[in-house]
Amino acid sequence: MLFEIATRSQCTATQLCQALAMDAAQASRLIATLTRAGLVTRTPLATDRRALQLGVTAAGRKVFNELDRAARRQVAGHLQALSPAQQTDLLAAMDTITGLLALGSADPRPAGAPPVVVLRAHQPGDIGWIVHRQAVLYAQEYGWDNRFEALIARIGAQFIERFDPQREACWVAHRGSDIVGSVFLVRRSPTVGQLRLLYVEPATRGQGVGDQLVQACIDRAREIGYRRLMLWTNDVLSAARRIYERKGFVKVSEERHHSFGHDLVGQNWVLALRRPVSG
Repeated sequence: MLFEIATRSQCTATQLCQALAMDAAQASRLIATLTRAGLVTRTPLATDRRALQLGVTAAGRKVFNELDRAARRQVAGHLQALSPAQQTDLLAAMDTITGLLALGSADPRPAGAPPVVVLRAHQPGDIGWIVHRQAVLYAQEYGWDNRFEALIARIGAQFIERFDPQREACWVAHRGSDIVGSVFLVRRSPTVGQLRLLYVEPATRGQGVGDQLVQACIDRAREIGYRRLMLWTNDVLSAARRIYERKGFVKVSEERHHSFGHDLVGQNWVLALRRPVSG
């Protein structure tokens, strides 16, 4: 229940009952318990005063983050025993199971919920694929020339050559056996990390994949102990900028430049980070 409340932009008791297949009385008791524990807040919705908007308090966010990290470690421990090919097969099997169950009965996920997307660490061949897809997509969608491909190829090569697993990461988003997005976290200084090369496949946009990738980057940056997370983008990338704004990034500067065959406005964004409080 805490996971559902913490990861939804808007959450009501009715939505929780639908997501968790729970009756209203049981949900009400658990919400009351979490509220008394100081983990959850309840405020009337502006559009319907009879309904309550559920949210997590600072203490609730701390508990959620601790549970989420523990779950990630547990899953990572299971996956380490599998080869990269077996991990991909596992993801495809999970997607097949989800699809078959949805056809055989009412989908237990709330209406409009996105297909299951799983994040994993990069594997051999991933960086080349990411460079290829971004070069193709930015050429198709924005008309950027091959100088953009040269730039991201250099970034990808540097990431591989200088990769520090203690301070850096790459997440590849999978839906079944298909790669649907990715993002990088790289070290800029002992206290500053940089989010780089966020992308989401067109068919998967609007389904929360970009939010999931950016949040993974933020969470890992906090775990590492970075004080700030920075990124550079261009004003034409409006969908990505909306994600950054939702996550709390603040635009600190911008400047005009001519790159990739176009006049653009580059922007620098920064997110101030706090280290997770240890229990």
